[in-house]
Amino acid sequence: MSVSDDNRSRSHSNLRLRIVAALFAVTAVGFSSKFYSGPGAAWANNSLAGAFYEIFWQLAVLFCAPRARIERIAVGVFVGTCAIEFLQLWHPPVLQAIRANFLGRAVLGSTFAWSDFPYYAVGSLAGWSLLRRLRGLDYASPALVGESRG
Repeated sequence: MSVSDDNRSRSHSNLRLRIVAALFAVTAVGFSSKFYSGPGAAWANNSLAGAFYEIFWQLAVLFCAPRARIERIAVGVFVGTCAIEFLQLWHPPVLQAIRANFLGRAVLGSTFAWSDFPYYAVGSLAGWSLLRRLRGLDYASPALVGESRG
């Protein structure tokens, strides 16, 4: 293993540790928004949680593919999340069985709502920004071009 490979491996390990910490934080806040019962509870439970859902999946993808382009992750997760939203219009028995428990509803949702899309967009932008920070990239840096390709 060369020095460069060793540094890259250590860099990916450090990145993964930062991602795990962020995943714990986003998961806690996201689930808290689903159980919040104060003022604006319906909004927090049903809409705001969509933004955290986006961020969670972006972090999960970056954890699995630390060299992937952040822009591709953000767009890919956004498109996937939108597809899952449309999937809520379909109610075959297998999807209904998955949606019958909390975790299944949290991942797949249960009710289609056009109003969820803006929250997915906001979450996607916030996730993109967070991923950039976790990677320690400055958009003006020439390292972005070489490091972010995957």
